[in-house]
Amino acid sequence: MSQGFTLWFTGLSGAGKTTLTNELVPQLKARGVKIEVLDGDEVRTNLSKGLGFSKEDRDTNIRRIGYVARLLSRNGVGVIVAAISPYKEIRDEVRKDVEANGATFVEVFVQASLDTLVSRDVKGLYKKAIAGEIANFTGVSDPYEAPESPEILVSSDTETVAESAAKILDHLEENGLIQPAYFLAQQETEARFASAGEAQ
Repeated sequence: MSQGFTLWFTGLSGAGKTTLTNELVPQLKARGVKIEVLDGDEVRTNLSKGLGFSKEDRDTNIRRIGYVARLLSRNGVGVIVAAISPYKEIRDEVRKDVEANGATFVEVFVQASLDTLVSRDVKGLYKKAIAGEIANFTGVSDPYEAPESPEILVSSDTETVAESAAKILDHLEENGLIQPAYFLAQQETEARFASAGEAQ
């Protein structure tokens, strides 16, 4: 069984966590990785319904996401978590739990400037939060504790999605969590030759 890992995307709303996830999933599947996605919004709907946005409720939500990520990754699954997860203490707690179960935790800080986030926000939530119309809005009226030393830092306002994805795939390759692309290409070539030989 291949080693499982949890790829934990943290960053403010609109930073590009979901976009990056959508870019990576097919590429990881193409490399034979069993991959599951835990999206913060979907988890709130299906696993954390009823929770609010107090610090206690936010922490509970992240612990639940972390629990599922731990179960999956310890069984050889690659897990992508895309959640704001604003508090460092809880992210570190989840990291310890994942690593204690023999899987690898990779923190990816997806950052972008506030001006960029506001420009991307089609619902106008940032502008409302800045105007004081929305309380407890992460990054404006509620704190976001940026990672101090993430394994990977991507800047979605200066990098293309493809560039950011390549940076993540390179890290996973270098740490033995996924097969290199050239190795998979070699396997496919060998399989074609073997198939051709059987047909003769």
